[in-house]
Amino acid sequence: MPVALIALVAFIATIVTWNVVVKRNMAEAMILGFLVTLAFAGFNAPEYAVTAVVEASENQVLYAAVAFVFMTHFVERTGVIDRLIAILSSLFGKLPGGPAIVDTLASGAMGAVAGGSNTGNAASSGSITGPWMVRTGWKRSRAATVIAGNAGLGTALPPSASMVIMIGFAGTLVTTSEVYLALLVAGIYQFVFRMGLIGWFVKRDKITAASGPELLPWRTAMKRGGSSTLIFLGAIIPIAISVGPLADVLKASPVLSEAMGSISLIVWIPVLIMFFAALVAWKDLPRSPRGWWELITSGAPKFYTIVALLFFAVVASEVLAELGLAEDVDNLLSGVDIPLWLLVTFIGLLIVLVAGPLSSTATLTAVGQVSLFTLIAAGIDPLLAVIAILVFASTEGASPPASGAIFVASGLTGAKPESTFVPLIIYYVVPFFALGVLIALGIVPVPGG
Repeated sequence: MPVALIALVAFIATIVTWNVVVKRNMAEAMILGFLVTLAFAGFNAPEYAVTAVVEASENQVLYAAVAFVFMTHFVERTGVIDRLIAILSSLFGKLPGGPAIVDTLASGAMGAVAGGSNTGNAASSGSITGPWMVRTGWKRSRAATVIAGNAGLGTALPPSASMVIMIGFAGTLVTTSEVYLALLVAGIYQFVFRMGLIGWFVKRDKITAASGPELLPWRTAMKRGGSSTLIFLGAIIPIAISVGPLADVLKASPVLSEAMGSISLIVWIPVLIMFFAALVAWKDLPRSPRGWWELITSGAPKFYTIVALLFFAVVASEVLAELGLAEDVDNLLSGVDIPLWLLVTFIGLLIVLVAGPLSSTATLTAVGQVSLFTLIAAGIDPLLAVIAILVFASTEGASPPASGAIFVASGLTGAKPESTFVPLIIYYVVPFFALGVLIALGIVPVPGG
């Protein structure tokens, strides 16, 4: 009897019901999901619980995810993102469809340096570009579709909490550097597709060049916020010394080789991005202990939720592993003879459907591990499996009807949320679902795959 698989189904059903039907937060849902999973251990439940809690407490991924959450909060509160958007607006705002181009670039920039949620991504970039698009001739429904569709770049581009979770599930099967570079390339594919889509919308809807108060002269925008581009060094420096020619030279040094092996991208990227954000926004930082306390505690709700969510997700995963989830998946696949492409398609559909009502982070904590095990057991390269799963999960922002990004985008543009459902599925969900399948099968290349 596949106890672990049954426990997994119960785990998913519990968190979806508690979050979607009962409408309580994901942290509570994950705690209940863990307790339900633990019940399947029977008399071994106390032992499994202690072991799982100890393993989770020592899990570097948990601490890295919290660092990413604080990094996102810090970058947003210091106003660095607003300065980047002003620069992008000055460069591209006067082009036909300029506000949509700026939204895509801003969403990509936020995904690359802030790794925030898709809903937060839509709110941050769309608060400026949404009304701007409507004023310059975009239909409200189209503008909302673009903003919600672009929100997925928060997960599609590294770093992100979703990436950290999947690295944790993969363990020693992949390295952080491999996942970062491969996901970056997969994210660039998504970014290029979105830019092409905007060009098509502009031509189809006869959108003209934009104007408005958002368009600062480039020199003015650079004078006010040019230093904000330094935060990209927070990601570039750790990557440069971990992968590539410079990394090879450093690793060859007898003095540095051992230290190089201990560098963790998921630790140093958020630390360095916050460091450069602090340099850029030095004048705007709090000048008193009370000010710093307010800055930190203002993000407390996010921290409480993500810590509880990830901690109990990791604990539940440990229990599922003890129950024999990997063995159950192997046994299930050994008795099923279906083409590899069909299996990948099925896994992708599962993730996309779960990502509809849940966030990408919650989706991967729920089904990321079993999806990864299934793809690897079927012969998919572990790195390609991780990247494909992350691409599938990045459809969260565009998945109707329950995606928060859709309602945020609709509120910012005055559109009816239901008017975006079909366009989002056609223009964003289906293409990126297909991209995930092609990456898993090795048809669309990513580094290391």
